[in-house]
Amino acid sequence: MFNPLYSASGFVVGGLVGLTGVGGGSLMTPLLVLLFGVHPATAVGTDLLYASITKTGGTLAHAARCTVDWRVTRRLAAGSVPAAAVTLFLMSRLGHSLDAAAQLITTVLGFALILTAITLVFRQKILDYFADRVGEFDERRVRPLTVLLGAAMGGLVALSSVGAGAIGVTVLLMLYPRLPVARIVGSDIAHAVPLTLVAGLGYWILGSIDWGLLGSLLVGSLPGVMIGGFLSARAPDWVLRPILATALVLIGGRLAL
Repeated sequence: MFNPLYSASGFVVGGLVGLTGVGGGSLMTPLLVLLFGVHPATAVGTDLLYASITKTGGTLAHAARCTVDWRVTRRLAAGSVPAAAVTLFLMSRLGHSLDAAAQLITTVLGFALILTAITLVFRQKILDYFADRVGEFDERRVRPLTVLLGAAMGGLVALSSVGAGAIGVTVLLMLYPRLPVARIVGSDIAHAVPLTLVAGLGYWILGSIDWGLLGSLLVGSLPGVMIGGFLSARAPDWVLRPILATALVLIGGRLAL
């Protein structure tokens, strides 16, 4: 059933996504688990379908501005979609409703949030270190590495709904240093659509989707994203990102330990 508290939470998370660009899974999934007591599998599955809907709009916007490199998107999807399907199949063998599966999802989610926080704060230092020590890969190595990155993201996203945003963009900037950042971001968002859709449908098959929750989140988050995007030009990024990263580390530690 429709729940206005979920809509209010969706509005807040949508606003933060619009302000900072951080993926909604990094904020919404732990909020559902810790604040509302939603089962981890249901929180992840519902958030994945929610992400597939919202990121479709983002993909259309980037495609209209020609800021999607479909070559990169196809390479990522070639690794991520099969990896997500295999991960969900293994979860079905484990039994997604068991305490062991819930603990696995919670632990992976916690570490994914901490990793996201690190990339938020230290992205430029990581990129500079990589450029100095490794340099630029040739095309023959970039393609398989991109597919491998997609596979890693597919497994991580299927277990936690986190990983296709800040983490994926940071690694893509290492692999494609000549691509403009806008095209990297657009390609990552476009790739997240099939990934989150396939993973979300997998959770639906497993019986871990709350449709009332999904509708409530969409009602609040869509206007929140638009308002947050409008305010982002007025909010200092150097203040927002450290605060958000600190919150992710605290939440991630709470979930992982």
